[in-house]
Amino acid sequence: MSYVLTAQKRETAGKGAARAIRREGLVPGVVYGDKKDPVSISIDPKELWIQLHTGQTFFASTGEIAIGKSKETVICRDVQFHPVTDQPLHADFLRLGKGAKIVVAIPVNFINEDASEGLKRGGVLNVVRHEIEAIVPASSIPEAIVVDLSGTNIGDSIHVSAITLPKGVEPSITDRDFTICSIAAPSSGEKAAVETEEEGDEEEAAEE
Repeated sequence: MSYVLTAQKRETAGKGAARAIRREGLVPGVVYGDKKDPVSISIDPKELWIQLHTGQTFFASTGEIAIGKSKETVICRDVQFHPVTDQPLHADFLRLGKGAKIVVAIPVNFINEDASEGLKRGGVLNVVRHEIEAIVPASSIPEAIVVDLSGTNIGDSIHVSAITLPKGVEPSITDRDFTICSIAAPSSGEKAAVETEEEGDEEEAAEE
């Protein structure tokens, strides 16, 4: 578990009850899923803010909500914010049963840029997908999907079929071999600078 939140069970639901909870300085929410009845809850906004400030990983990490003496394994599916103050207004948590699989967006990390011939020649890394939506076991959500740029050249593209996904991870898009990134040619100004540098290197080699 990446986080633990303490919540109180709310006996009443609806907009009126939610407004009353907010007047008390708390954030209303709901825990649902796993073929069980939804449970209305209220959360300390400070606890929620701490997790929200961890970045996007909060929405791709499993946690635990303690509701009285019971505990629920969950993943946050949505947080609604006030349009002016940006304060959280409501939070939805999906209850996760044993062996559950969920759809999450996993960040993509690019490595070995210095081992890409295309980038060394002045090419530009064109990132098509900064994250990949995938079906993963709820008990083992990977922090990132790694894309190795070693050996890539200008004009090359890397598709999802070319990378090794973590165990148990499957792309949610199955009807096509989608592109994750490509190595684009440098712009005209950058290209001219690269060609000038290469010509200079050739001249130095000839003089030697």
